[in-house]
Amino acid sequence: MKTWGFLFFLILCLGFAIGNITPLFQDKVEFQKNAQNHQDNINYLGTSERIQNNEIAEDQIYQGNLLLVNKEYPVHQESIKSDVVNLFKHKELIKGYELLNSDIKLSEDVARNFSEMTTAAEKEGVRHFLINSGFREFEEQSVLYQEMGSDYALPAGFSEHNLGLSLDVGSTQMKMSEAPEGKWIEENAWKYGFILRYPKDKTDVTGIQYEPWHIRYVGLPHSAIMKDKNLALEEYLDYLKEEKNISASVNEKKYTVTYYSISHSSPIKVPEDLYYEISGNNMDGVIVTVHE
Repeated sequence: MKTWGFLFFLILCLGFAIGNITPLFQDKVEFQKNAQNHQDNINYLGTSERIQNNEIAEDQIYQGNLLLVNKEYPVHQESIKSDVVNLFKHKELIKGYELLNSDIKLSEDVARNFSEMTTAAEKEGVRHFLINSGFREFEEQSVLYQEMGSDYALPAGFSEHNLGLSLDVGSTQMKMSEAPEGKWIEENAWKYGFILRYPKDKTDVTGIQYEPWHIRYVGLPHSAIMKDKNLALEEYLDYLKEEKNISASVNEKKYTVTYYSISHSSPIKVPEDLYYEISGNNMDGVIVTVHE
């Protein structure tokens, strides 16, 4: 009887331990290529939602969170985020981090997501985040380019900083490449819609040297898929163009991502009763992201 009692106690302990371990695995990303990639037959999120056609103007290619900006694809005037604000004047947005100076600007939506991310990091003991640079006007970018040269800056209109979606993040304690803040961002930024835009192993793809401080907002599920598949933004946009339609599940929340090639004005299919976002890629098409 003592043996059976011990075994029963052991089973209870194992069950309790497994129950406590489970939450550690909540950050899950699952995705698949949809069996039907034909855009005329998209079944968003596996539901029977009614679908409607939306006319998309060509300038939609240059708007949204998934724009590719580099030496080949410049920022268009309509690409600049409309909610760019001076963070120093919006104290409610400065939570979990500090500002290098009172001139830092950023998309308000991106700032809120960044604050949510740094607040989460603070709960894990990582609390010395600093924004060194955010949105830059073309004139400011031009001055920076002239001062620093092509090895360390991009010409005006060819930098992500001209969008309002990117920011340079530092640590108040040490270099970002050595700081806990830098390591935390590399491991966790994707959970909040951010990517490390210029990773160490992607310099041949991005054409930019490793920058552990430069992060870019793309939103979920895109950041999660890019992290899971180890894709730079250039590679991810090519992946979407190739697959046309994929489904993803991030922490049990379902998404459908569909690429549409746009020439002049073309109709795209969106669900009537589900939330969706449309972003151009700044090249030749738009991406429709639908989620519950």
